Amino acid sequence: MKTIINYILYVLAFFSCTFLSASQNFDFFYFVQQWPGSYCDTQQSCCYPSTGKLAANFGIHGLWPNFNDGSYPSNCDPNSPFDPSKIADLNSRMQANWPSLACPSSNGNTFWAHEWEKHGTCSESVLDQHDYFLAALNLKKQYNILEILQNAGIEANDGSYSLSSITEAISGATGYTPGVECNTDEAGNNQLYQVYLCVDTSGSNIIECPVLPSSKCSSQVQFPSF
Repeated sequence: MKTIINYILYVLAFFSCTFLSASQNFDFFYFVQQWPGSYCDTQQSCCYPSTGKLAANFGIHGLWPNFNDGSYPSNCDPNSPFDPSKIADLNSRMQANWPSLACPSSNGNTFWAHEWEKHGTCSESVLDQHDYFLAALNLKKQYNILEILQNAGIEANDGSYSLSSITEAISGATGYTPGVECNTDEAGNNQLYQVYLCVDTSGSNIIECPVLPSSKCSSQVQFPSF
C-alpha cells in the first residue's frame, strides 16, 4: 500500500512540474519591431518573402517574455508545437506585418514557428497560440513606429540622426522610453535596426521597461532607405 501511495505522489509531482514548466512565469514582454532596410543592408543580406513584395515599414520580430533582471525563459513547452491552422484567420495580417526576411524566401511559417516555440510557449499561462500572435499584431497596429518617426522628421532616407532624437520621438508618442538596437551595414555604418517596447503580462498594454536591452548604438545612427 505504501508503495502505491509513493507512486501516486511521484506521478502527481511529475505532472505538477510539467505544468509549471509549460506555464512559466515572467514579468513583462519585449515587443520588438525591426526595420527591413537595416536587416537587409548587412553582409548577411536578406530574401523577400515568397508571398510577395514587402512594404517599407517596420515588421514584427517578436513578443518575448522577459524577467525584470534581464534574463528570459525560452522553449517552455515542447508539447506545444506551432500549428499554422490555429492562426489561419490571421494569415493576411501576419504576411503584411510579421514577414520573414531570412534566406531562402519563405511564407513565414518557419519564422513564426521559431517565435512561438522559443518565446510564445513561455506565455501560455496567459496567451494561447492564436492570442499570442493576435496580441503582437494588435500592438503593431497601435504603435506605428515608422509613422511616429516620420512625424518627428526622422525619415528612412539614409540620413544620420541622433539616437536621442529617435528615442525622444518614440517616448513622446507612446509615453514610455523605448529600447533602440542598432546593427552595422556592409560599410561599417551604425544603423537603426530594432525598437523595443515593454508590455505588461496581458500582452496588451505598454509599460515603462524594467530593463532596457543592449543597444549597440552610437550617438548618431543612420536610418537606411528600403
